[in-house]
Amino acid sequence: MNGDARDGAEENHARIAQQFIEAIPHARALRMRVDEIGDGCAVISMPWDEHLVGDPRSGVIHGGVVSALMDTCCGAAVMAHSSQPRSTATIDLRIDYMRAARPGQRITARAEVYHMTRSVAFMRAVALDDDDTSNPVATATGAFTAER
Repeated sequence: MNGDARDGAEENHARIAQQFIEAIPHARALRMRVDEIGDGCAVISMPWDEHLVGDPRSGVIHGGVVSALMDTCCGAAVMAHSSQPRSTATIDLRIDYMRAARPGQRITARAEVYHMTRSVAFMRAVALDDDDTSNPVATATGAFTAER
């Protein structure tokens, strides 16, 4: 693929991912942003916000918010896969929380399709905060439909 064709494919992936996020009410409410998108990979982030805090004493963001970010990022990565699925849905998603996200920090999820069958995408993802990118907040593995 030449440079122009690759740029066009990346722009198309970015457009699809942004539409994917805008179609999900909770993704809009959480102010998720597509930072990177490519063949079977996605990076989506969201800002810390006081109304998302699960523990008012510590200011730590609720774990469900981290789950929603990782799930959405995995779905976007599926939609950006070169097999061009028309839709996706979560079949299974296991999230392992390693530590609390630091209050006030933007959280970024990175997801990749590591194996694709005719109808299922197998995923890996990690969530990080801006303050400590070498120490994950959470990791995830999952399976998503890949309807073509």
